[in-house]
Amino acid sequence: MAKPYEPHRQPTEPFPHERETEDERLLEGVRDLRAIGKDAWRVFRIMGEFVEGFDELNEIGKAVSIFGSARVTPEAPEYQACVETARLLGEAGYAIITGGGPGIMEAANLGARDVGAVSVGCNIELPFEQKSNDHLDVSIDFRYFFVRKTMFVKYAEAFVIFPGGFGTMDELFEALTLIQTNKVRDFPVVLFGSVYWRGLTDWIRDTMAAEAKIAGEDLDLFHVTDDPAEVVAHITGKRGGP
Repeated sequence: MAKPYEPHRQPTEPFPHERETEDERLLEGVRDLRAIGKDAWRVFRIMGEFVEGFDELNEIGKAVSIFGSARVTPEAPEYQACVETARLLGEAGYAIITGGGPGIMEAANLGARDVGAVSVGCNIELPFEQKSNDHLDVSIDFRYFFVRKTMFVKYAEAFVIFPGGFGTMDELFEALTLIQTNKVRDFPVVLFGSVYWRGLTDWIRDTMAAEAKIAGEDLDLFHVTDDPAEVVAHITGKRGGP
């Protein structure tokens, strides 16, 4: 069994707020009748994003979505582990889908490119500029988080979650909720990095499950590992082989 890696730690600074985004405009409260009209027209832009995403991703074949921190540097152990994980998944016949940005996303797209697997980036409009990484075969820009999140689930057969922040947690718990409620089936979720995830998984078991906020069998909805090869074995095993 692979030795648990120690998470890379570095000082972080809050991202500056530089400009208003479409998500922010959509979610602000309605102040007058003119705003209601704008919301109605915004439906067409949202519909256009869905159409573009469906059109671009419909032909990529089976894929795995990989998530994790944008703040991880190439020297970090989780970056290198992610590159190797994406390589192995690519060799097993999977395209790799990420958020298209730096850090873990870049590592996953790099690993896919190294072995000739399809490398997809679903970028998002943010108050600060998020530049797409240089390892993408397919790059799509989204204005709305919920449209982008649909693509991550719809075109993937599994999620691999590396250490990350709020956005990573959002993707993790959205996937677990969809699986728990049978909105998606046979959808493996792998948490990479036992040291990083231990506090969360202990709390899920010792608090959420112990207080019957979730069922005991819900603890089987995710798998924790420190071994890139085990990630692939778990996904291919759950999916019935490559």
